[in-house]
Amino acid sequence: MQMAVPDVMALSDEPAHIQKAYGMEAEYKPTRTYAAQCLIARRMIERGVRFIELTCPSVGGDRWDQHGNLKKGHENNARAVDQPIAALLKDLRQRGMLDETLVVWAGEFGRTPFAQGKDGRDHNQFGFTVWMAGGGVKPGTVYGATDEWGYKAIENRVEIHDLHATMLHLMGVDHTRSTFRFGGRDMRLTDVKGHVVDGVIA
Repeated sequence: MQMAVPDVMALSDEPAHIQKAYGMEAEYKPTRTYAAQCLIARRMIERGVRFIELTCPSVGGDRWDQHGNLKKGHENNARAVDQPIAALLKDLRQRGMLDETLVVWAGEFGRTPFAQGKDGRDHNQFGFTVWMAGGGVKPGTVYGATDEWGYKAIENRVEIHDLHATMLHLMGVDHTRSTFRFGGRDMRLTDVKGHVVDGVIA
């Protein structure tokens, strides 16, 4: 494994137009940072790596967690990731790899619709967005909705166990039979409440 790392990390091997598409030449440094992560991810997928996690670059000492200065903070975070993400999805599709690759963009909570302090937002676990692409996901689908204030999911609510069940299903794993031993019991990642969200499956 370690012997393969230098080859995977050799981004200079990529054609100039690919590097540019991902944002490797972007003026904004966080874009270049995330571009490198996305490009490395694609190279890892090509080499058979089965699970890859990327972390958003730190922008102004933060990653989407704007308890203050939300507008500028979110704009800068979006500026860092938009181009590299779009390029990764397009690149995977053009190489015929997107149908076999499940891409999940998620955080652990959203932001409250009301202010925290002067210009920030607090954590909100009651309503937030996750998007998925490739890997059997139905393209262009919007599933679920919050109340009129964007505070709480009220239509087609998806709990975390449902998200896990759906991801496992898309990877060909029956979540009801996938167990691990803990404390003398066979436990499921999706507990007893998780259900596959059929509405997002192609």
